[in-house]
Amino acid sequence: MTVVERADDTRLDDYRALNDQRHRRRLEGDMFFIAEGYVAIDRLIESDHRIRSILLAPSRAARFAHHLPTLAARATPVFVADADVIAEVVGFDLHRGVIASADRLPPAGLDDLVTTARRLAVLEGLNDAENLGAIARAAAAFSIDGLVIDRTCTDPYSRRTVRVSMGEVLTMPVVRVVHPAAALPTLHAAGFESWAMTPDPAAEDLWTRRRPARVAVLLGAEGPGLSGSTVRAATRGVRIPISPDVDSLNVGHAAAVTFAALSRSD
Repeated sequence: MTVVERADDTRLDDYRALNDQRHRRRLEGDMFFIAEGYVAIDRLIESDHRIRSILLAPSRAARFAHHLPTLAARATPVFVADADVIAEVVGFDLHRGVIASADRLPPAGLDDLVTTARRLAVLEGLNDAENLGAIARAAAAFSIDGLVIDRTCTDPYSRRTVRVSMGEVLTMPVVRVVHPAAALPTLHAAGFESWAMTPDPAAEDLWTRRRPARVAVLLGAEGPGLSGSTVRAATRGVRIPISPDVDSLNVGHAAAVTFAALSRSD
């Protein structure tokens, strides 16, 4: 670990002004991203991403010590700075006290993903970082093999998405496509069924639906849901039966319920 005493130390430039979104978009671009918190960084270290550096508060150093041999073998810099120095760099009080920067991986390809995947989540218009993070976390928990996101989805490498996913989004392939309906022919040709998740009463009941060998779960943004073209292109519409007193589930909750149903052993 290397102690850094000054906020203007250029070795900390990756972490500057984390609360300034315009600055962060210019700085990070498509090159790197930020992960924060112990669990997210544990997942980051397990992933294939090259870690540019890690920054810790002194109170977090002992908890992080078991990673040092691995990071030393990779020549990953680990910096330690007082909390007030970190706050001056990032622009706020970073109470978690542990943060990392890492290079983005080249985007995965749909043709490659479908050769090995059995279960995929296909997301349309997910512009909320917390919802995307929650879906990625549930996907990892229930053995979903990858995410397919359209061009209007939020950045899966955003700091909030990475944090809410507990770093799980970093350990699974993510493919970006122009529109889900354009990706479905490739999925269908590879033997996938596609389930358009919808509250429509005419849709098939999730609990009685046979689980196919290969399935893509299609989920739309909070509120508008899936577009008509996506629903029409899907193999079938599927609904989660809920109380008639409740309008719908949050998309993150709906994803978790559906993924759990697909992974049940009975």
